[in-house]
Amino acid sequence: MAAQSKTFSIQSVNPTVACLILTALTVVGVLISLGSKNPLWIILLMLPAVVYELYRTEPGASTKFSSILLLVILILEIGLLVFGIHYDLAKFLNTDQQYIAGYSIPLGDVQIFGPLVTAILSAILVFRTYGTYTKWLSVIIALGSLVAVYIINPVFFQEALKLIIRGLFNQLSYSI
Repeated sequence: MAAQSKTFSIQSVNPTVACLILTALTVVGVLISLGSKNPLWIILLMLPAVVYELYRTEPGASTKFSSILLLVILILEIGLLVFGIHYDLAKFLNTDQQYIAGYSIPLGDVQIFGPLVTAILSAILVFRTYGTYTKWLSVIIALGSLVAVYIINPVFFQEALKLIIRGLFNQLSYSI
C-alpha cells in the first residue's frame, strides 16, 4: 500500500478558520503596533489578510482591481516604513487634497497615504463584494489600516475617520 501524500492547497482551507486566524493575526498586529507606536507591525501582520482577500475576491466591477491595489499599496507602505521614507505629497502636488476613487482625500506625508487608501478601498469592498468572508476580511483590513493611520498621525486620523464615515454613509445611501 502506497502512502498518500497530502499537499496543501488554499482551496482546502476552511474559510471561517482562515478568517478567524487572520483576524487574530491582525489583532496581534494592532496590539503590538499600539504598544510600540510602530505602524509596521500592523501592516506586516495584516498582509496575509490582504493576500487572502485577493484570493477570495471574485472578478467584478472594480472589486478584483481594488483587492490587487490593496496588496500593492500595502507592499509599498512596508517599503516606506522600513526605509523611513517621508515625503510631503501636499507640497509636491501643490494641493491639500486629491480626488481618488470618488473621494476627496487629504494629503500629507506619503507614509499616511497608504493606510488611508487601504482603509477606503477596504471599506468600499465591504459594500461591493457579496461573500461573507470577503466582507469579513475587508472589515479587518479597514480597521487595521485605521490603526496604522492613528499611529502615524493621530490628528490626521480624525480627518481620515470623518472621510471614511462620510464615504460609508454615501455607500449606504446607494445600496438602500
